[in-house]
Formats: sequence, C-alpha cells, structure tokens
Amino acid sequence: MIVHAESPGMAIPTPLGATEPPRSDGLLRWSRFLAATDAEGPGRRAALWVQGCSVRCPGCFNPQMWAPRGGELSSPSEIATRWVAEAQASGAAGVTLLGGEPFDQAEALSVVAQAFRDAGMSVMAFSGYSLASLQAWATQREDIAALLAATDLLCDGPFLQDHPDTRRPWIGSTNQGIRALSPVYADDVLRIEAVGRADTLEVRIGADGLVSVNGWATDAALSALFDDLGVRADRPQERVA
Repeated sequence: MIVHAESPGMAIPTPLGATEPPRSDGLLRWSRFLAATDAEGPGRRAALWVQGCSVRCPGCFNPQMWAPRGGELSSPSEIATRWVAEAQASGAAGVTLLGGEPFDQAEALSVVAQAFRDAGMSVMAFSGYSLASLQAWATQREDIAALLAATDLLCDGPFLQDHPDTRRPWIGSTNQGIRALSPVYADDVLRIEAVGRADTLEVRIGADGLVSVNGWATDAALSALFDDLGVRADRPQERVA
C-alpha cells in the first residue's frame, strides 16, 4: 500500500487502540445511515455509523455506539446494494465509514466499501487505531487488509480530548492523521496540511422535532447550539392546562 499524501498530526504516545481489533462474524452491526451529508468528509457523501467500539476514547463524540450490541444486524452484501442506490440517488460522491469503530467489523465493511468502489464512488474511513498498527495487522488479517485496500481516505488514531485540533477538519485531536491511501483525495490532504480547513457541523430537525447532529464540534459549541434550538424531542414538553 502506498500513502500518496498524509497529514499525520503530532505524535503523542497513548495506549489506546494498541490491541488488535476483534474478529467479526461476517454480519454488519450498524447504528445509522445517511444517504447524503456535507459534514463527514470531502464533498457530499453518504455516511454509515457502525455499532460497537473496542477503542473507547474518553470524550468520544458517539459513546452510545461503544456497546457491541444494539443497532441493526444486516447482511453486508444485501444492505450495501440498497445503500449504494440511495447514495447515488442523493448525489453523493462516496461513503464515509465511522461509528463506533469500523475496523472492529473489517470483514463486513470491506464488502460494503467494495460495493461503493465498484459503483465508482470513493470510500473514507475513521479509525481509533493507528495506520501503522492497521498495516501491521493487515499482514496477518485478510479482513483488515481488504478494508484498507478499499479505503481512499483514512482518519486514524485515538481521540485525545486534552489535545484538541482546531486547524484540520473531521478529526478531533492533534495526534490523529488524515491520510490519502489512494490518489483520489491526495490533493485535498496536501491542501489541509498547508493551509488547514474549518470543521463543518450539520444539524437536522425532523418533522417530529427530533434533532440529530453530525460533523464535529466541542461540547461548549454544542451546548450553545442546543440552548438556542428550543424544545427538542428528547426533552419532556410542558403541558398547558
């Protein structure tokens, strides 16, 4: 594998993500799928949040996705066909895999990623494991090797809440890397390394009042945002006699 461009971040020793990912049973356990978002990577793309994470970084944006239970359990080949069609219909140029920890379900997600690749779309993945660790494990693990081979853009490394990164998009801490594993986003990565880029936060409010958020923001920014949204679906409403 050749890394054509990378924004590696600042090296900070950490034991998080040092243990080899578990082996999955071939089925995909997932929490959420969006056919189109402008906040989870370059351009408009689909996004898939998987359920379950072995890394479990303190201060994680999605701790509800740590548990290896819950969500939905699906055949990756069957559901990938549906997701590719939905993404194409929405005008997405690719898919972003996040969660949760995608490489904890490398076998199933390699099928999903390859389905998007076969449809002419790009693949971006987030991982709490470092690229160096993933590459080392890939020499012995066909599932990890397959998912890496189908990934064009990788954001890697555990989130360290004491080392926030406000200069680069998508990631949360300065130790994390943004790496182009194929030529598709090599220029984007070089541009980010040279001049930086702001994050994007996407807020969706459904007809039922349910608020969902994706992208990246600090806890303080989220609190300020939600304070201005009024009554939300997850807050008991007052009854007027």
